[in-house]
Amino acid sequence: MEKVLSLKVIAKCVNRSNDFTKLIQRGHPFSLESVVSIFFMQKGGKCELLTNLFKQRDTKCFGNVKSKEESENHMSDNQIFRQIPAIEQMLSVIKKDFRFSELNHEAAVALLRHATDKIRLELANGLIKGEGKAVAGRLSHRILELAAQESELLLEPRLRKVINGTGVVLHTNLGRAPLSERACSEVLSVMKGYSSLEYDLEAGGRGERYSHVSMRLQELTGAEEAIVVNNNAAAVLLVLSGVARGREVLVSRGELVEIGGSFRIPDVIRQSGAILVEVGTTNKTHLEDFSAAITPNTAAILKVHTSNFEIIGFTSQPAFGDLCRLAREKGLISINDVGSGTLLPLMLAEHREPTVPECISAGFDLVTFSGDKLLGAGQAGIIVGKKQYIDKLKQEPLLRAIRIDKLSLAALEGTLIDYLTGQPELLIPSWIMLNMTEVDLEKKAVTLARQLAPIEAAGWGVKVVPTRSLSGGGSLPGVELNGFGVEILPGDMSAAKLERLLRDNKIPIVGLIRGNALIIDARCLLPGDDQILCAALAGIVEETFA
Repeated sequence: MEKVLSLKVIAKCVNRSNDFTKLIQRGHPFSLESVVSIFFMQKGGKCELLTNLFKQRDTKCFGNVKSKEESENHMSDNQIFRQIPAIEQMLSVIKKDFRFSELNHEAAVALLRHATDKIRLELANGLIKGEGKAVAGRLSHRILELAAQESELLLEPRLRKVINGTGVVLHTNLGRAPLSERACSEVLSVMKGYSSLEYDLEAGGRGERYSHVSMRLQELTGAEEAIVVNNNAAAVLLVLSGVARGREVLVSRGELVEIGGSFRIPDVIRQSGAILVEVGTTNKTHLEDFSAAITPNTAAILKVHTSNFEIIGFTSQPAFGDLCRLAREKGLISINDVGSGTLLPLMLAEHREPTVPECISAGFDLVTFSGDKLLGAGQAGIIVGKKQYIDKLKQEPLLRAIRIDKLSLAALEGTLIDYLTGQPELLIPSWIMLNMTEVDLEKKAVTLARQLAPIEAAGWGVKVVPTRSLSGGGSLPGVELNGFGVEILPGDMSAAKLERLLRDNKIPIVGLIRGNALIIDARCLLPGDDQILCAALAGIVEETFA
């Protein structure tokens, strides 16, 4: 806020003309009344200085000279600012307010200062007007309101539960695979206290964190050994760094994929220290292409599953068994990055995903895959294969930088136990969603539509409609899943506004806009999601008609 210099200050500055000139140059405002008073008080050169100042009415200098009316308004503004209550005064108020009960003294002070800063801006912009006790009361109330909003934002996590109404089962932006009950229970058990993460309970000494899942992975995949890191990109990086650093790795041109976020296989290979050698063409790569590219400096053949796109038409790739046989004959290591990595046969819309056990049976030395995609666990990069190579990877310094944490490990072990029960299709949410029939999905959508009858009574449209969605997470490329959902026509409100309001819900709800309707696909709705959705929509309708 600008300050009007007092008559006394201006008089002193005029007596020291250099100081006065500097003040003018810096843009200090002078009240017109003060300047006129000084004009008549001074003589000689000082008087001439002020005369020149008045002659510069159109200059920037004189533009800062304020009239008496402006000065009075300025003083009025200052009086309003003095009505802002002191921080100490507000602290005594919020101590009795439950909205601030979780904050200590320092946190409360910080919120009040932030709120007070906003109040000053509102006053400066004329958003709050008045005088006396009335304005003081309004300012106190407004500070409390702003501080309470800040407190709510401070205490509410940014990472929150979201209702997935998109129909995309492994939605990367929404956290991919939801965990099973057993996996959640394992995570909760481990996170609440200490755990046997790297402690061998039988031997009573230091253990290995990978031992909790390696035996289970061996049993489920048929591999000799297993190790787990924090994601599949890290798994590929570790494998290449451990067995091919400084040497050539052969990859088909049709498999040099970008796996999301501008993260590309060539970049991973380069980062590992290995040398990429492209073989074949985009649509066709033959076994002979790999054979012809082998040199004394070749270390490995890398097979990359094109899990997020599909090449159709005139295409060809060597069979798993043939590729592994060539690698063995030439003394090379065969690696398969199988991407989304399903342990069970999965065929949807005539598309069949290669399974991890099939890759091991074909003879691959090392196989990498994700934990939070088709497997249905938390984020993890899993490496299974020959013991001699896994043991070598365990000695890599890089392993410590990318190792899996205890919570992800607990989620993975819980999920693997679900597989070992022989009933993963009944226990793991992502498998349940992917295998739901159209009949089941239609029944689910009809039930939801009936629950939304109250908003129909308010003039909104609700009807069951067919939907098509993707598996997500770079899995099952080109496969669209047929299903059913509920179409909501929000009366006079736009679908875009309704979509925004649902995202702003306490538990955000993410749907799809189709024309002027919002679609909630039934496939990914978990137990209890329907009640949250109905309550949110009822609240929006109520506010619309309020």
